[in-house]
Amino acid sequence: MSWEGMDRRKFPRVMYPCMVKLVSSDRTQGPILAHTENIGMGGISVTLKNEINLFTAVEMEVDLLDLDEHIIAKGKVVWKVRRKSIEKIKPMFYDIGIEFTEISKKDNDRLRENLQMLIDKGTQLSKPYI
Repeated sequence: MSWEGMDRRKFPRVMYPCMVKLVSSDRTQGPILAHTENIGMGGISVTLKNEINLFTAVEMEVDLLDLDEHIIAKGKVVWKVRRKSIEKIKPMFYDIGIEFTEISKKDNDRLRENLQMLIDKGTQLSKPYI
C-alpha cells in the first residue's frame, strides 16, 4: 500500500513523541507501551512491533510529557501499514493509526492547548498520509 493518495485526515498532526500505553479490547496482548509518531485532535500514530487488527477498539493512556496527568481516551485502529525491512536482523514494525472515539472534555481541551503551543513554537506537522 502506498502512502500517497491516503490523506483522509480531518485534523493536522504534530510530530511529537509522547509515551502511550495501549490495551486492545480483544485483550489478545498485554498492555503495549510505545511512542507516538505524531498526535492530533483526531488521534495518534504509533509504531509497534506487533500489528493490531483494523477496527480494534483500544484504551489509551497518553503521557504528553508536560508533568501533568496522562490523557485517558478510547479509540479504534483505522489504518495500519507494515514497514519494509531494511535489514535482516531488525524486526518488522507496523505504523498504526488510531482515531479517538471517546475523550473527556478536560483531556480534549488540554490536548488542544498543548498542540496549539507546539504549533506556535514551530513544531513540524506530520506529512498527511492519513
